[in-house]
Amino acid sequence: MSEVTALSELANFVGKSALSSGDAALTRQTMNDIISRIQPRPVRRTVGDLLGAVLALSARTRRHGRPRTRVELDVFSPAGQRAVRMKLGYHE
Repeated sequence: MSEVTALSELANFVGKSALSSGDAALTRQTMNDIISRIQPRPVRRTVGDLLGAVLALSARTRRHGRPRTRVELDVFSPAGQRAVRMKLGYHE
């Protein structure tokens, strides 16, 4: 296919899209259809999602009401030497 043939085909091109029609209502409807397909749809939540959110919030509320704690764990070997030392929680 030569360049002249490709250019002549392009020159004879007739748009068949609804967007190229002269009817404003049809063009508007076509644009609305395109936009509705592009826009993200809301995610459908399930009962399990709601229950998980409620349980997480209630656990967070319970933990927030309690005082901060600190755990120190020392483990010694039978010979009396320190085997493990762990500190969990906040540091002062």
